[in-house]
Amino acid sequence: MAMLSKLFLALLLVANLTAFADDIPFTFNGFKRDSLTLSEYAEIGGGGLLQLTNNTKQVTGHAFYPSKLRFKNESLSGNAFSFSTTFVFAITPLITNVSGHGLSFLLAPSTAFSTAIPSQHLGLFHDDGGPHYHIVAVELDTVQNREFGDINDNHVGVDVNSLKSIKSKPVGFTKDGSFQSLQLISGHPMQVWVDYDGERSQIDIAIAPLHEAKPRDSLVSTKLNLSSIILDEMYVGFSSSTGAASGCHYILGWSFALNRGAPPLDLSNLPHLPHLGHKSRKALAIPLSLAGAILLLLVGGAIFLVLERRKKFAEVLEDWELEYGPHRFSYRDLYSATKGFSEENLLGVGGFGRVYKGVLPKSNLEIAVKKISHESKQGIREFVAEIASMGRLRHRHLVPLLGYCRRQFELLLVYDYMPNGSLDKFLFDRSRPPLNWSQRFHIIRGVASGLLYLHEEWEQVVIHRDIKAGNVLLDREFNPKLGDFGLARLYDHGSHPQTTHIMGTLGYLAPEFSKTGKATTNTDAYAFGAFLLEVACGKRPIELHAPADMPVLVDRVLWCWKTNSILEACDPLLGDEFSVEEVELVLKLGLSCSHPDPLARPSMRQVVQLLEGEASLPTMSPDGFMNNLAAKASDLSFDDFVSSCPSASAPTIVNFSSPLFSGAR
Repeated sequence: MAMLSKLFLALLLVANLTAFADDIPFTFNGFKRDSLTLSEYAEIGGGGLLQLTNNTKQVTGHAFYPSKLRFKNESLSGNAFSFSTTFVFAITPLITNVSGHGLSFLLAPSTAFSTAIPSQHLGLFHDDGGPHYHIVAVELDTVQNREFGDINDNHVGVDVNSLKSIKSKPVGFTKDGSFQSLQLISGHPMQVWVDYDGERSQIDIAIAPLHEAKPRDSLVSTKLNLSSIILDEMYVGFSSSTGAASGCHYILGWSFALNRGAPPLDLSNLPHLPHLGHKSRKALAIPLSLAGAILLLLVGGAIFLVLERRKKFAEVLEDWELEYGPHRFSYRDLYSATKGFSEENLLGVGGFGRVYKGVLPKSNLEIAVKKISHESKQGIREFVAEIASMGRLRHRHLVPLLGYCRRQFELLLVYDYMPNGSLDKFLFDRSRPPLNWSQRFHIIRGVASGLLYLHEEWEQVVIHRDIKAGNVLLDREFNPKLGDFGLARLYDHGSHPQTTHIMGTLGYLAPEFSKTGKATTNTDAYAFGAFLLEVACGKRPIELHAPADMPVLVDRVLWCWKTNSILEACDPLLGDEFSVEEVELVLKLGLSCSHPDPLARPSMRQVVQLLEGEASLPTMSPDGFMNNLAAKASDLSFDDFVSSCPSASAPTIVNFSSPLFSGAR
């Protein structure tokens, strides 16, 4: 009898839990201001439209159902309940085909995401994730990020405690037996269905244009047991983020249910998107004949003005260039954004062009425009092709190339604007507050991470060819962004780089470059070594006013190491607030990267491992290190190197009597 009583109570408890789980479906055909818990940039407009992010760059937005929902009960089986949701969304980019990073539907144990990072992190994590997050998300991702293994810049993926999707597919749906692609950033509303089967431990996702029926075949379907991932009670909601380019992420309607199908949305009652609002038609007050007469009077003067204006803003556009259309800006927009490339908007002048700050009309997007003169048409097609390819580079420590414009003999490259300017200003401009060691080490690790992406993690090998503090830009939070890809070269993984002109900045150029004329990952590693010493020591690789017997920074660091005072080489502006271990690591790593034998230099993957504490530098003494350098350098000739390498910012002085270069002549 006691056993029967326990069984009855257990069955009653299960029934109650099931009833509870079934009793919380909700449907929003548009939203009221108190419908959801909002944070960051999310807001609900007067028409009931949920806007997760607006046209602001580098921001996040979150919206959650206000109450936690019970997804499982650990006192019984511990299995996660089934759930079903559907929602209608739209993404409208500021610039055609260039958008923020997308949005996601998610299950999370908390609504606190203030520390989450925007851009490729989608406002979900502030690091690479981990099992302690207990987050499950369905991402609608609009930017390809190789660091997370994204398949393209237009996909749906399932994320579990990480932004590396366990499964993802390009966006589209099957209709009448054929697959039809969709573009997430088209600006048109689309409907998404997410169904999780707790018994089969399977999640299915479908997507279709608004007013299309739910596709019979799921776009993404994968086994996924949420029982060990989520907690008993979770919040459900949405997250979104923008990056260097921004756009608006909207949710028009949403329904959700546990252990049953999500209630259907009433598509006729959904709020209108801003750009889809209906305009009233008014009858013309002016008779047609009078309107025609006015037009005739205006045409003559207008034609003259238009022709003159066309001359001013004339651009070169050839048939082959049409394939790069999404990356091309109009000269008129860039002229307006920079106030006619006025001197007051001039940010700086480099060896390859002048850079202007601008604000794009309509979108208010802050940009930096670099004007490059191109006196010859030879090779311009290949140059623009490479620029278009680099426009697809996406990494948090690379300055995003938004696009370009070509007019007569000018090339204009459009980048995201970096408010804090270039790193060299903080190292050498004494009117600015010096960077502390924590900031410098963060910058070093960021640039190393970006170079690893260029060398090994992107679809092609990208050789930057001009790594230096002047080409590292800093955002508002002093996060580093490696920029200026005007000298960069690309080649396929597994192939060999081609011979090219020797260009760059003296002091950062690898000695073998003058002999082979080939830029490789090893020549970039050499420049990165010079950059390491530059940041740690607060001095350029070659100093015009340095002591006559030691104008080369490498010499000074070697001498300090040999005299057991390597810390004396570091920037005195650091004071006493720095990590001795980190400073010594950076100085010795800078010397290793400066080795004259390219094969003796560490790869960028090894550099990142060393900087992240995942590996240790091999034991070496300064005497052994210098002797090794001298032996390796004995077959290198620097005569041609000195005479053929232009320098944009450093004097062309080389001390051939230094220990590093001994035997070179």
